[in-house]
Amino acid sequence: MRKTFLILFTIGIIFAQNNYPIVLIHGLLGWGEEEMGGYKYWGGRNDYAQMLRDEGHTVFTVSVGPVSSNWERAIEVYAQLKGGQVDYGKAHAEKFNIIQSPDSKVYDAIYPEWDENHPVHLVGHSMGGQTARMLQYLLTQEIEGNVDTGELEESELLGNIHPNWVRSITTIATPHNGTSLADVVTKTIPFIQYFIGIAGVIGTRFYNFDLEQWGFIRGKNESWTGYVKRMRNHDAWRSKNISAWDLSIAGAQDLNDYLQADPDVYYFSIRTSTTEKKNGSPYHIPIEGTSILTRTRSKILGSRPGYWSDGSPTDSTWFENDGIVNTCSMAGPTTGSNGADPIISYDENDLLIPGQWYTLDPIELDHWNIIGHLGNDQSNELAKTILIKQVNRLNKLPPF
Repeated sequence: MRKTFLILFTIGIIFAQNNYPIVLIHGLLGWGEEEMGGYKYWGGRNDYAQMLRDEGHTVFTVSVGPVSSNWERAIEVYAQLKGGQVDYGKAHAEKFNIIQSPDSKVYDAIYPEWDENHPVHLVGHSMGGQTARMLQYLLTQEIEGNVDTGELEESELLGNIHPNWVRSITTIATPHNGTSLADVVTKTIPFIQYFIGIAGVIGTRFYNFDLEQWGFIRGKNESWTGYVKRMRNHDAWRSKNISAWDLSIAGAQDLNDYLQADPDVYYFSIRTSTTEKKNGSPYHIPIEGTSILTRTRSKILGSRPGYWSDGSPTDSTWFENDGIVNTCSMAGPTTGSNGADPIISYDENDLLIPGQWYTLDPIELDHWNIIGHLGNDQSNELAKTILIKQVNRLNKLPPF
């Protein structure tokens, strides 16, 4: 009888399905569905979110601070899904001297039903993967608003525990352990200029750096060039409350100290690579077909080490990259003070268990090809196939 029960239980797990919504979280310098005219972050000239909806999936996209810290981006994801006023927390606001609840950041709910009975799958590209991990952390912790008294934050998110709100986290080309590309934000600015050019909205006000918490707002008659220059010179870059820090090797290590794998959440990492080892050398060079905008950065990443917080250089395993992120950094978090998260290679025949990372073999696409940018028909088709397969994989996970 016991043996029969175990067999039936196992079969039930294998064939269990869920219909939880997919939440797409963009990465550094990303944008929402309506911010760049017809040019989408998820898909470029194609619309991957709508493609998934046409496949029968419920899909939501969010638009969070393109250069903000993961703490602030995660809170913005929560506010957009549940609706209401953003609240970055009293302690966080005081520590970094920002506006705790900017007047402009009030949202209508995208998914007001979101709770333990209506969980979601989080899918993040690049920094969006870090943001997803941060959101899961904030959902499952009670955050102190006053360290001296132990008084909790007053916001619904930060002051309470929300278990089982997230069923899975999928990261795509995410720098879990940081990227060795120095000054990643300023070196990536040409990409956003390129995207805006394609969208045909240069000179309009569609794109916004969303830094109102820092008191940074685009002037009424301010040019795009002036806006970008002012953003680059803002005091925020000298703090640790900004994307540049979170994406650095030292900053990612700080995040990994506390953003550990949750035993109730399934984790997947999709890795990308656009380089190959140079003959007779440990260095990596771009493969044929790497886009011009990606090629230079892939050479830099493929031949120069990054540096740990103690000043020591990274080793040759960091040379393989996708033009923005070192491929080895994408598999999962390994640099935290509590040790690496469990990480294993994904095998479609495995019975998946929560609490550990399943990493896919590196895919020959660059950092932008994987979400439908800067590629050709072949790379775009591959990117679509990968995303569809992953979403179908998520829907086959057992429900809570």
